[in-house]
Amino acid sequence: MSEETSAAIAPLSSTCPTCGAQTAYAPGTTTLKCGSCGTQLEIAASTATIREHSFEEWVSTHGDVEVAQLGAHVMRCKGCGASTETADLAGKCQFCGGALIAVDQPEGLVGPEAVVPFHVDQRGAQEAFGTWVRSRRFAPGALKKVGSTEGLHGTYVPHWTYDAHTETDYEGQRGEYYYVTVSHQVSDGKGGTRTETRQERRTRWHHAQGHVSRSFDDVLVVGTERLDSEKLDKMGPWTLADARPFQQEFLTGYSALRYDVDPQQGSTEAREQMRGVIEEDCERDIGGDEQRVSDMDVTYSQAMFKLVLMPLWIATYLYGGKTWQVMVNANTGEVVGDRPWSVPKIVAAVLAALVVIGVIVAIALAASGGSSSSP
Repeated sequence: MSEETSAAIAPLSSTCPTCGAQTAYAPGTTTLKCGSCGTQLEIAASTATIREHSFEEWVSTHGDVEVAQLGAHVMRCKGCGASTETADLAGKCQFCGGALIAVDQPEGLVGPEAVVPFHVDQRGAQEAFGTWVRSRRFAPGALKKVGSTEGLHGTYVPHWTYDAHTETDYEGQRGEYYYVTVSHQVSDGKGGTRTETRQERRTRWHHAQGHVSRSFDDVLVVGTERLDSEKLDKMGPWTLADARPFQQEFLTGYSALRYDVDPQQGSTEAREQMRGVIEEDCERDIGGDEQRVSDMDVTYSQAMFKLVLMPLWIATYLYGGKTWQVMVNANTGEVVGDRPWSVPKIVAAVLAALVVIGVIVAIALAASGGSSSSP
């Protein structure tokens, strides 16, 4: 069947009711789509709201739970019904290729409250990857012929979001500029010296203290150490406005990682991010020309958190006998990754720069020699 058909509501199974093949979430839509016949199954709209957890209440109840101590949970195939134990939240069945979705979770494990569905599809990810490859300066020429990836798979990556209200008492110093006239001796060109003056800027420091307030919403912390957090940070900002209440259907056809960064660990990182913003607030409150913040006493209240799954395409390609990895943000299309460097191109660029510098120096010396020999 070449034409696409549609149904009103997605069934619990990921199997296409028309041809029996597997369906997958279609990026940028609210449907599951059959990759064989094109049948589209509308995902029933969720009536749930995105809920946030009170951090203090969670710590008092589950504060001794560490995800590293929790065992694997069971995932069951929505196609053939086969079960497997894993630490992931979703994947593909090794028997039929159907969608594997977690059916139970260990006690104390935080479940996802929201998901940012895939917006960039596989073709869009391949195009973004190709553009990224061709735009790399000093890359080997053969690299730009890589038009598609050797491996490209979509996965949802766990992220924590943290909210908090903060009240901060601070102490520091306010610097105010003033200028003084300074005299110094310079050569007069005739073997002697003469006195010149200049205005020199100095800073007068005054003690400062005060109070600032700020509320934070959705401070984002990567919830896994299985991927490079620095690369993931560079892929932002994620469009959290696209987040929807968690529904398993959005995971169909993709993998999803279980978090391995506990909420307490994520909270510590979130508070470090908050302190950086609060310090800037203190500097603005101090005023003057320069500021020094020596101490901040921050009180956190109304702390809330939730787990959100973010969409990511992970692309791998082979070059020079080595596997390189590139990540494509499936929410925004941002690309971050590893690339090889062409040593001959870099050497050639350096030599060219040295030649240009040499020519400029030679011209300057020739001009200087000509002017000194003039009557």
